[in-house]
Amino acid sequence: MSLFGASTGFGAGGFGAATTDTHNPMKDVEVTSPPDDSISCLAFSPPAMPGNFLIGGSWANDVRCWEVQDNGQTVPKAQQMHTGPVLDVCWSEDGGKVFTASCDKTAKMWDLNSNQAIQIAQHDAPIRTVHWIKAPNYNCIMTGSWDKTLKFWDTRSPNPMMSLQLPERCYCADVVYPMAVVASADRGLIVYQLENQPSEFRRIDSPLKHQHRCIAIFKDKQNKPAGFALGSIEGRVAIHYINPPNPAKDNFTFKCHRSNGTNTATPQDIYAVNAISFHPVHGTLATVGSDGRFSFWDKDARTKLKTSEQLDQPITACSFNNNGNIFAYASSYDWSKVTFYLVPHVMIDDASYTEMQCLRPLRHLGANPCTYSCLCSVLCLEHYTNKNA
Repeated sequence: MSLFGASTGFGAGGFGAATTDTHNPMKDVEVTSPPDDSISCLAFSPPAMPGNFLIGGSWANDVRCWEVQDNGQTVPKAQQMHTGPVLDVCWSEDGGKVFTASCDKTAKMWDLNSNQAIQIAQHDAPIRTVHWIKAPNYNCIMTGSWDKTLKFWDTRSPNPMMSLQLPERCYCADVVYPMAVVASADRGLIVYQLENQPSEFRRIDSPLKHQHRCIAIFKDKQNKPAGFALGSIEGRVAIHYINPPNPAKDNFTFKCHRSNGTNTATPQDIYAVNAISFHPVHGTLATVGSDGRFSFWDKDARTKLKTSEQLDQPITACSFNNNGNIFAYASSYDWSKVTFYLVPHVMIDDASYTEMQCLRPLRHLGANPCTYSCLCSVLCLEHYTNKNA
């Protein structure tokens, strides 16, 4: 097992100078009109859609759409509701539709042009994940539920095209055609191939010892899915290749989102990894955690590139835009400390990369605090540089 080495020399202050504004210490631009409860998921619009639009789902039962303008400011565009918390969102390939998954046991299709939403899926328990699949011979929605099923839906039909049994409840999933991966309770991991029709490809022994929290597929140099990054509640991420030349060498795990002590005399604080997102151009990855920090990593060099300053509450979701120059993250309470009252925020950071080995201070975006602080920020990475330069 190999661990990420020490961060390259970027100074001790994180992004920007220290500040007493703990809900937004990096002065990111806060998204206008954030949800009133914890933010569970974020997703940027696909390349086919002009401009940058950000979708966010929350425990306030709503899903919201913001336009992120060239100057970094955000404009609320539309909103839809479920009757239970929204746990996941995704876009259609053309950007005309948004799909949402909820604790109300339904998934909906939201037509952004007409601002109408219709139910397209039904499970016997909350739906944890939703993904759009575009194959040469079919298009469908994949939903993973706590009813221990994975279902595939033609949006024109009330009945699933296919239903696959999972060993346990679906906790997280990702799709990059022609591959899907699902992580379940009891540390289950299943890879599916999606060509012709979805089918199970392989079951994998989990490389992590604790509950799975998030998963994201990464691509190889030919732009094909090659493996996945898996995060757990134990402050650890596994990098796992599907068909590595040397599994013992190529697959590894690393610690993250931990603080303070390093031994038994001074125990370490360990936090959940809540979300993972891969940069669409450079393949570097971002992790966000319940410690209130986000970090950028180079999985190929096994190096931590940068860690943010600490926010006053957990970071629960993150997303890169389609060309990788904007990074959005959401700060809100994740119930990791049981009953506790904080305000949610959504923020956006400038994220243009020019050289990932030489990170400079970034501009950030975020959301005004409401009664229950939900912050969504957008970080523009335009001061970053290409790690391969």
